[in-house]
Amino acid sequence: MLNKRSFSGWKRFVLCLPVIFVFAHMLPVLELRQHSSVQYQHKEKPKKFDRLVLGPASGEGLPDRLQCQGTKALNKTSRTFPNDSHSEDLVVFVTFFATYNSTVDRRVNGRPVDLVTVGDTSYNKVERSMAILNVFINFIQVTMPQSDVIILTDPASELPVHRDKVTIHPIQGEYSRDLLMLQRIRSYIAFLEIVLEKQSQRQGKVRHYIFTDSDIAVVNDLGQMFAEYSNFDLALTFRNNKEQPLNSGFIAVRGTAEGILRAKAFFQEVLKVYSSKFMKASRMLGDQLALFWVVKSQPSFDVRRFTRREAFIDEIGGASVLFLPCSIYNWTPPEGAGQFHGMPLDVKVVHFKGSRKRLMLESWNFLHSSSSDISDMLCLILKSGRTKYDF
Repeated sequence: MLNKRSFSGWKRFVLCLPVIFVFAHMLPVLELRQHSSVQYQHKEKPKKFDRLVLGPASGEGLPDRLQCQGTKALNKTSRTFPNDSHSEDLVVFVTFFATYNSTVDRRVNGRPVDLVTVGDTSYNKVERSMAILNVFINFIQVTMPQSDVIILTDPASELPVHRDKVTIHPIQGEYSRDLLMLQRIRSYIAFLEIVLEKQSQRQGKVRHYIFTDSDIAVVNDLGQMFAEYSNFDLALTFRNNKEQPLNSGFIAVRGTAEGILRAKAFFQEVLKVYSSKFMKASRMLGDQLALFWVVKSQPSFDVRRFTRREAFIDEIGGASVLFLPCSIYNWTPPEGAGQFHGMPLDVKVVHFKGSRKRLMLESWNFLHSSSSDISDMLCLILKSGRTKYDF
């Protein structure tokens, strides 16, 4: 028979069994969480490079994609030029731009920590933004030299931009960082109202408008878009993305009185939805979420069309809206099917979103300082696009 002490010890052992069992099962879970946390931290802080890093070019062997050997294009992208279309119409690029001066001069060993060098030039944060803006203008003046550029900005800003065919257009509004994308839509509406007022005074050529982010490179003529698709009021670019299929970085407006009036009404509806539903995303994505909401709220609209790489037109709130594939009119190097399947030969716009701003400056330097053409430069972009850079 067991004595009392043995029985007591056995009883304590039995009572501890559930604790041992739970602990044994919790240990792998804790290790998994720790491992996941390390992975998450690693993803949150990817290494960024201060120089171009070339990798393999996507789309190798595909007949309708750019083929590269180093930074030399083996097949050329199909390019059109402004005089190819023999059109009397003009295209005006409109971009929204604001800068923010840093109140803290952060230095290590007497050197600013936010200083970035590209080529032979070093930039602080404000100078970086201005460099991107100037390269945006450079690309337009190379590929579409007849086009004007209008910069919508805060009246308090003093932008050091003195270029031919470039106009600074101040718009009153709220330019705080948290409301910047909301203000952009308001500025578009205010600008279109001014254009409408002047419409009756203007004779001769029609002036179409393309509203873009300033971190894009126009690498092909966009004037033919208005002739090829003759029945739209405004155009949006789409991608195969379930939550955010529309990108607000490229919006075209036909320069007729009807087109401008309908585009203005469309923007006003987007602004209304933005203000009522997506203010929590006001700093970055609210405009794109509002755009999609307005479009998908049309009862007959079929969102499955966003999964195909084909342009289409639909009626949205009284406006004829042309939907253009991002893979041609808003191609982004680091993401989406466009990158992983290569660069289409008919690409017209490259969008250097996120951490690809250095790549935009490097691409212009490459084109400007070498005997290479735009197709070769696109090889540089294609082979560098997946790398994260320092700004």
